[in-house]
Amino acid sequence: MGRLLWLGVFLAVFIWSAIGPFDRFTWFLEVVPALIGFAVLAATERRFPLTSLVYALILIHCVILMVGGHYTYAEVPLFDWLKEPMGWERNNYDKLGHFAQGFIPAMIARELVLRLGVMKKGHWCNFFVVCFCLAFSAFYELIEWWVAIATGEGAEAFLGTQGYVWDTQSDMGFALLGAIVALLSLSRWHDRQLARLAAKA
Repeated sequence: MGRLLWLGVFLAVFIWSAIGPFDRFTWFLEVVPALIGFAVLAATERRFPLTSLVYALILIHCVILMVGGHYTYAEVPLFDWLKEPMGWERNNYDKLGHFAQGFIPAMIARELVLRLGVMKKGHWCNFFVVCFCLAFSAFYELIEWWVAIATGEGAEAFLGTQGYVWDTQSDMGFALLGAIVALLSLSRWHDRQLARLAAKA
């Protein structure tokens, strides 16, 4: 994906997301990780460029965050519409977000681990990546808890539990599933891109 296309999509969705969000405080909480990611990519793009696959995945994750920030995760219209045909009792956009929270960091972690020589490809690398993603998901749940304690009712939309008692556990379960699916489906494609990146170095 070209740099200008990536930047154009990111800025277009960010600006749309910032216009009249459902709740400004929730929007800020949800969009901050995307802005942090953008800043990190901008700072490292020349010194440590990533594969186009990982850049594209990061953009998808940013879009998911910004859409969730605009509507709140419990109010995304498409997933409200899907409730009846899918037989859901709640808006499950947050589950897509948590699946992505495993799927996309898995490929980021895999790229860093392999390129920095932390370990070689194989079962132990995959195990490490899955453990990292699960730990990241658990840490995010702790952040949600801390925000809820600090802000009280103002964090209800950020938590997005929708009265589901097992929301935290299912969030981590979806992140775990996302990490496993990413490794199973994208590793070979990722390897080819890593090889091309190494050839350019």
